[in-house]
Amino acid sequence: MEYFVNRSSVVREIWGKGDTILFIFSGASAEFALNKAVDWLYFTGKLPADPLGRLFSTVTYARNIVFSEKEAACKAIDKITSIHSTVEKNRGSLIPDWAYRDVLFMLIHYSIASFEVLERRLTLQEKEEVFNVFYRFGVQMNLQGLPGNYKEWQMMRADHLNSHLEKSIYTIDLYKQYKKHLGRIRYKLLLEAQILVVPQKVNKLLGLGQFSVLRSFLVLYKFFRKIKMDWFLKSIILPDKYKTEIRALDVSPRNS
Repeated sequence: MEYFVNRSSVVREIWGKGDTILFIFSGASAEFALNKAVDWLYFTGKLPADPLGRLFSTVTYARNIVFSEKEAACKAIDKITSIHSTVEKNRGSLIPDWAYRDVLFMLIHYSIASFEVLERRLTLQEKEEVFNVFYRFGVQMNLQGLPGNYKEWQMMRADHLNSHLEKSIYTIDLYKQYKKHLGRIRYKLLLEAQILVVPQKVNKLLGLGQFSVLRSFLVLYKFFRKIKMDWFLKSIILPDKYKTEIRALDVSPRNS
């Protein structure tokens, strides 16, 4: 059976751990809020009504594709394209190509950044592997103007960060919703996690600061994970609504 992502791929290792996905989610929640095309996510009303659920479903959908058989993964990606086409039809305009690329670029960046915060530095070859997986994702979606390799992605990513981000009324509203849905303490943890993985441009626009208290906490967390007690800490910091979903994200990367 042919899989969308090879069983030996580091991408499966990255997306096979719930804690890594939580950091991917944290970074994406920051960058989504700043994207100039975020008004598209407000059009259906789903994002402001349940921002955590909407972002979590996006990340979970990507994760499921990573572990799917190739044909099933391609069908899932085609479904995403179809859903977006319906939204475009209802609004009477097209989502710009750069907005699609931005989401793809986020998945590449936060896959790498989150794994490096929690596990180890990735080699250049492994980073290229991450890029290649999501490049194929974009090709299946028929996205135009994709970079051809990891080095080109780095340059295009930097340009996108400088051109497509701004702090807007949507940014302010989304962060109010994050705080409302998470509560004060968990909201603070979200901000601390964002500091560790977001690019400097994102950090500067949001005014997150340079020091995260989570950096010291991660030493303790890794110890708890080593003795198989990491779920105890997760149960404290995760909203009850998402505990079951997060637990289900831990899979064997090479045997799924």
